[in-house]
Amino acid sequence: MPRPAQLKLHWQTLLRQLKVLWVSSLAILVISWPTLAIAAESSPTITKSNAAATATPEAAAKPQASVVSYFEQLSQMREAAFSATNSGDFATAEQVWSSLIEQLPENPALWSNRGNSRVSQGKYEAALTDFQKATELAPEAPDPYLNRGAAYEGLGQFEAAIAEYNHVLDIDSKDAAAYNNRGNAEAAIGQWDNALQDYRKASLLEREFVIARANVAMAEFELGNPDEALRDLRNVVRKYPTFADARAALTATLWSQGKAGEAESNWVSVIELDKHYKNLDWVKANRRWSPSMLKALESFLKLS
Repeated sequence: MPRPAQLKLHWQTLLRQLKVLWVSSLAILVISWPTLAIAAESSPTITKSNAAATATPEAAAKPQASVVSYFEQLSQMREAAFSATNSGDFATAEQVWSSLIEQLPENPALWSNRGNSRVSQGKYEAALTDFQKATELAPEAPDPYLNRGAAYEGLGQFEAAIAEYNHVLDIDSKDAAAYNNRGNAEAAIGQWDNALQDYRKASLLEREFVIARANVAMAEFELGNPDEALRDLRNVVRKYPTFADARAALTATLWSQGKAGEAESNWVSVIELDKHYKNLDWVKANRRWSPSMLKALESFLKLS
């Protein structure tokens, strides 16, 4: 899964991009970028020609107010991009990120986030171009590599994706998302033992990483350990009762274990949460289920 980039940008870089000449005392501006703080120091000299212009507080405040207004506009655009993403309008999100890139072309977070919006639209090649630019601008930041891995997965290039996730873990050996994503890529090429290890690592690093915990159960089921899968899925559903994917997998697991009554009772909650799971083709196309779990769900749908 892609991850929104949250990278810091040095104030000198930002002011150079904005081409703002700011003659004033020390000023610090903070905008919601996130964790982006921009500090602008005073100009080294004040000449006679501009001394009069900065003689009063009102005059001195004008350039500062202009920059503040500009930063507020950028912040609003960023929020609009994330809002569009959250509502599933990835095309609009891509347009807003593109507009922000025009203003701040040296900000790697913008390139990475536009790449994410393109991945969500299936524009994997274009997304790879964005992630490449982000890695050039911030070679030590893990997010662009993680997101590039997701793009490679979309293209079916799972070995390339694994290489990207390995690089993320070289940067940060405790990146839970990288372990989970690497597990997904390994599962896609049938390396379920490796996938299980990575899913477990991800779930241990972040105890609330519910997707990783569900993936542990999926791998256990595929490796012929239905009892462990059943235990894990019950624990996930107990703590996250509205997690439809885990409930659907629990239904399939219960059915495969001959627990028809409990499976059918659980299925009622699945349909209330998300009717898509009645469509096996949708599950195959949109969920990362193991072959064995898909067969179990198919059996349930046919016979229930």
